[in-house]
Amino acid sequence: MMAEAGAGGPRLAELLALGQRLWDELEASTEPSSGAPAVQEKVRQGLDALQRAAAMVAQLELFSENEELEEIASADLKFMLLPALLGALTLKQVDLSRRREHLEAAREHFLRFLRLCRNYGLGSFQLSPGSSSEEGAGSPSAPRDPAQPNLVAMAMSRTAKIERYKQKKELENKLASMSSSVESGTADEDQIREFYILQIQKWISTSLEETESIEQELVILRSRDAARQAPAGFRGPSRPARAPVKPFILTRDAAQARVFGAGYPAVPSMTVNDWYEQRQRQGVVSTPQRVPAGASDEELQKQQQETQEEEDDEEALRKARDWDDWKDTHPRGYGNRHNMG
Repeated sequence: MMAEAGAGGPRLAELLALGQRLWDELEASTEPSSGAPAVQEKVRQGLDALQRAAAMVAQLELFSENEELEEIASADLKFMLLPALLGALTLKQVDLSRRREHLEAAREHFLRFLRLCRNYGLGSFQLSPGSSSEEGAGSPSAPRDPAQPNLVAMAMSRTAKIERYKQKKELENKLASMSSSVESGTADEDQIREFYILQIQKWISTSLEETESIEQELVILRSRDAARQAPAGFRGPSRPARAPVKPFILTRDAAQARVFGAGYPAVPSMTVNDWYEQRQRQGVVSTPQRVPAGASDEELQKQQQETQEEEDDEEALRKARDWDDWKDTHPRGYGNRHNMG
């Protein structure tokens, strides 16, 4: 196997290195949008290189279910990352019309990588029963109502996510400290083997996270597609149009109905003069006093004053009487000493 890999190794290694380099550039990119032409061009180039490398790996049969991890050459371990890198780059595509197709393809790449790692005993993890037909046949589970979440499973999933996050950070720190020696060629075979195994374990954590996220998004897309394909009659019959209702007034009694009328337009039942005369007969409005013709201004003023005094209350009348008494006892100019000679 090593000989076959060596014969096609340089070309295969170059394709993998190109795919990894493009992936690293996309992760470190500062483009404001993932749909930018430059970003999508790198995605296309990376997918093309990795797909060609995956075809070569399948042709060379580098990995088999019948061998152990120790039987794989250290230089061949890095090619186990091909399915994971393919899944990650597939998710970078932004064609919304093919979003579901891209999600299903990426999920298949991640699951192929996870099954390969599990066959070689790399990492301890469990795939969801509904992730593929293989897994579903191997581990059947009782049907459960999706509307009622399993609290125990949710708690276990949260704990597993926290643990994976911690492990991923530790792996990234170890890889950062070892990458310089491996890339420069100064690392021995044991260090190279450990470096590639750490990379695989890091991508196991990433693949588990991405697979779970893909499953959640696929549920939303399936629901949307089902709603679009549902027949129009399934949404229920439309309401029949109702005739407009004529405006009307609810009256409390017959008297109010006679005044305001039963609806629009309302016609008044009496004039203002009729209403005033009616109120005058009832004693609510007093009859104004008529002023004789030819009366002088003094008489008019006096008459108005008398009328005002009659209408004033007792307090105003008391104040007026006190003022009259004060004027009787105090002559005009009383207390004014400023103008005295």
